[in-house]
Amino acid sequence: MKSYWFDNESGDQREDHDSARPVDPEYLSKLGIFYHHCPSINSVNAIAVERSYKNRDEIVVSPEKMGAMYEEKVKMFFNEHLHEDEEIRYVLDGEGFFDVRSVNDEWVRIRLTKGDLIILPAGIYHRFTTDTNNYVKAMRLFKDGPKWTPLNRAPELDENPVRKEYLAHH
Repeated sequence: MKSYWFDNESGDQREDHDSARPVDPEYLSKLGIFYHHCPSINSVNAIAVERSYKNRDEIVVSPEKMGAMYEEKVKMFFNEHLHEDEEIRYVLDGEGFFDVRSVNDEWVRIRLTKGDLIILPAGIYHRFTTDTNNYVKAMRLFKDGPKWTPLNRAPELDENPVRKEYLAHH
């Protein structure tokens, strides 16, 4: 895992966009983000038990797997949004980026590679993209049934109870 301030330069979202200003993992923790490197599935299983994750599935984001829908899906994942549940991802292969909003509403870019597990808290604005290799295979973990409902950023979303709770704690 590598985290840094997004450079906000124009260009392909899959580029590094590394500003050369690193972000300390402790800062991510203050945003409510949990990161752990899990060299084996046993580590993931232990976290799943500890946090009461009951379900999981796998997703492959690549042109080979998604075909003509790949570019559309990657653009959809990159729309700024939040979820009303935690978002848990364990990278099984490949690489990708989660961008999360800081307390000052700036983007922090988090590069994840094989073995990285990240948990984004409910209510945090974020987005996702693959890197320039256009491939990531990830395990998604869920407390209940598989659910992935993005709520795209809009002014009225500031009144969402999950968003308000996130802001109250972070």
